[in-house]
Amino acid sequence: MKAVVIRGSKAVLSRSRELPKLRQDCLLVRPVAVALNPTDWRHIKNGRAKDNCILGCDYSGVVESVGAGVKHQWKPGDKIFGSAHGANLVNADDGVFAELACVIGDLQMRKPEFLSFADAATIGLGAGTVGQGLYQKGLKLDLPGLEGKRDPRRISVLIYGGGTSTGALGIQYAKLSGYNVITTCSPRHFEYVKALGADFAVDYTDSDAGAQIRQYTNNRLTFAWDTISSPDSARICAEALTSLSSLKATYSNLLPIKSPRPDVSSTTTIFHTIFGKQFMFGSQEMQPQPEDYEFGKTFYRLTEYLLAKGHLRPHKCRVGQGGLEGVIQGLLDLEAGKIRGEKLVYMVEDTP
Repeated sequence: MKAVVIRGSKAVLSRSRELPKLRQDCLLVRPVAVALNPTDWRHIKNGRAKDNCILGCDYSGVVESVGAGVKHQWKPGDKIFGSAHGANLVNADDGVFAELACVIGDLQMRKPEFLSFADAATIGLGAGTVGQGLYQKGLKLDLPGLEGKRDPRRISVLIYGGGTSTGALGIQYAKLSGYNVITTCSPRHFEYVKALGADFAVDYTDSDAGAQIRQYTNNRLTFAWDTISSPDSARICAEALTSLSSLKATYSNLLPIKSPRPDVSSTTTIFHTIFGKQFMFGSQEMQPQPEDYEFGKTFYRLTEYLLAKGHLRPHKCRVGQGGLEGVIQGLLDLEAGKIRGEKLVYMVEDTP
């Protein structure tokens, strides 16, 4: 089959990759659309994978076959979407940038008929990351209600990077949970993030961005979730969070960067723990975390429901040319910072 794999320090399109084998807790799916994430190119550049690993986490597609250990009711022909552990050092077959993919069955979601395959492909990894960062491990906020928004509460949460696909989802979930949502992004995305539910948006390039947020929240902001996770974003979050130590501010992010303020509690979440299996994060061995897997199943069912009811909308996407072959250039463009405010998606059938 055709698949995007790692060769040395780059991604290449293999036209003779062996087919993945169906495992008991998995589905074999035929991806229709695949979406790119920063973790895809970071796994290559940071040495987190090896030659012949299939790349790719986010997809939408059609079920081909169902493993005997899958508990969720799937059958061949079902239209689904979700995520896999792409570029997995422990299992090279786990990526979805391919004509056939093996994905953990109980973590996938049913695609609503009104949602295109391209849009559905943008959601899986971002939703799982939101679940861990806002709810399970990071800020430990209250989950949305099944019927949409909870009653508004006078508690603010900062979502740094609202123009990213994960940040855009985070804004919507936090609003559904009833929080007052603050975000940072480029001014050209202000209208977009406010349409998603942000109550207040700040230009992250402003020298006083943190001070603006602290003033807006009357120095009482206790929750900051950082989807960018750089020294600069950690600094701005620290400047935005309350200076009152009695309020116990919490900062959560996606990379191992702590808040520069020792009085702020810092947590980092790594999406791939959601699969509940042992894996290698570069040279670091990560042990199975069954509680993350159980939370992931619950949160993805909630996400599936909210999406079907129209309470969530996918991030803006741009469909690139060339299918799996186009993914190669897309990864380079993403790494170079050329993709902003939208998610790159490729249709597998377009592969020459």
